[in-house]
Parts: sequence; structure tokens; C-alpha cells
Amino acid sequence: MQKLIKLHSNEEAKALYGNLDQNIRQAEKDHRVKIVARNDRMKIMGDKKNVEDASRFFVRMLEMIRKGGRLPEKASAEASSKSEARVTPSQGGGIHFFHRGKVIQARSENQLAYLKAMQTHDIVISIGPAGTGKTYLAMAAAIEALKKKYVARIILTRPAVEAGENLGFLPGDLAAKVNPYLRPLYDALYDMLEFDEVARYTERGAIEIAPIAYMRGRTLNDSYVILDEAQNCTHSQMKMFLTRLGQTSKVVITGDITQIDLPSAKKSGLVEIRSILADIPDIQFIYLNETDVVRHPLVQEIIKAYEKHERKRAQAEN
Repeated sequence: MQKLIKLHSNEEAKALYGNLDQNIRQAEKDHRVKIVARNDRMKIMGDKKNVEDASRFFVRMLEMIRKGGRLPEKASAEASSKSEARVTPSQGGGIHFFHRGKVIQARSENQLAYLKAMQTHDIVISIGPAGTGKTYLAMAAAIEALKKKYVARIILTRPAVEAGENLGFLPGDLAAKVNPYLRPLYDALYDMLEFDEVARYTERGAIEIAPIAYMRGRTLNDSYVILDEAQNCTHSQMKMFLTRLGQTSKVVITGDITQIDLPSAKKSGLVEIRSILADIPDIQFIYLNETDVVRHPLVQEIIKAYEKHERKRAQAEN
């Protein structure tokens, strides 16, 4: 038996087929079928039941692509059943996002707890080393909320603190001067939205990216707010930011307390709030570690080596 699926455009086909046709290759393994995809046409061949199962799988994915929304739990589980994720589909709780032709989901137990916390709490504070998906998963959840119209806008902010080097006087207007500090937020955004989508959202104020100093005096209603690199916020900046929360808004704060770039005389606001806010039940703290790293495998080893070195140094100083 064979079945033909016709798509609306090559862009739709690109999203459905996945990067390097990975969705097709996975479906061939999962459903034991042969798939031939050419531009906007996909032909599925094999035993009747297998072809029908594979066809239903792609139809569900196609519906989600056209809606710009979340994949159904079963379809996501099938697509990811043999992926590198360390959380099994049955553990995933249906928390999957589908942005720019890719499925974004938890890859560890801690990441899954992080995604669940963002669904159930208005303030979530995620602390962990580089590469653990703190900002990336928060961005995926924020874009989902914006597309589903759960919020009217996304606000992305971070402190403009130099990472151990003096950049001097940067040329250009104010936007040009602060843009290097905000570049990582743009990188995550462009990984999940097309360039023209980001431009449209930004032009109409649905996505705003700004240094934390720009938050003073504002009340952030109906917004999904992400504070990145929060370990570089001072006490006063953190207090100011937390008190901006308005009605029907969510706040996600991310940071790595092992990479604080503040002058030694200043305390990190992120370090402080671990004790200041610990007794507020509606604020959820999520701690990630080297086992949650989703970058190059060597990143885990680098984090462990630095932690070992810093422990030895602390013991020597004491």
C-alpha cells in the first residue's frame, strides 16, 4: 500500500521533514515503512497498517505546524522515542514545543521539573551551569505562550555587565551600545523563530529585548518576562525587577552563580534571593547541574574539572 501527502509549500515541507529529513528517517524506523519525499509531496509505502499509522503521525505533525502550536503527546513521543533525550516519552508529561520545524522538550529529569514549574508557577528561578538549557527552555515556553495568546508580549532582559573584560566605549546609538550584551537572547530567539517573524513581533512590541535598567518604573502586565544572566544583578536590581510583576504575567529568572562578573564589593542578587524568597511557596526554585548539560559532551567534563579545582582552592584558603 502507498499513500501520498500533499503539502502547501516547500517551507511547510522543510518543517515537516525536519533537519536533514530526521523526522522522515525516524518515522521509517518507528513505523517500518519506506518514505519518498520530494519538495511538497511525501509518499509513504509499506504494509497497510504501518502506512496508515505513519500517515496519521505526519498528519498530526502537519496540523501542529499549521497552527504554530504544540505537538500532541503521542506524536511527540513517537518522534522522540529513539532520540538522545534522557527523559522517556512516558515521563515527558506532554510538555513539548514545536518551533521552527523542531521539537523542543526536556532531556533530563531536572529539565522536565523546570518545564513543569514554568507551567504551574508565576515566578520560576533556575540556577545552574552553562549549557543546561536554562534560557533556551524558558524561551521555548515564552514563544509558545505568545503564539497561543496566553500573554500579549515577551520581555527579555539581562544586566549589562562585562564578562571580565573592558569593552571600552562602543560606537553607535544606545541600541548599538547595549546590543552586544543582549546578543545571546537574540541567538536563542532566532533559533526558534524565523528572522521576519522576530522583526514583526518586535515592530509591534510583542517581543522586547532590553537591559534590566530599562525595567525600572514599569509594571509588566500580561507578559512573559525572562531575566537572563541574573547572577550579575545587584541586590537593588533584583528587588526592582521582582517587584515589576503585573497581572497575568510570568517571570523566569536564570543564572549561573559560579560565573558572577560583578565587582567583588557587590553581592549577587541571585545568590541573595535563594534565602530571601525560600519561604514563599508560590515561587519555584529549580537547580540544574552538569548532568543536564546539552551542549558538547566535553562541557560536562569542563564543569566538573572547574568545580574540583574551586573546591581544592577553597580548602587551601581555609
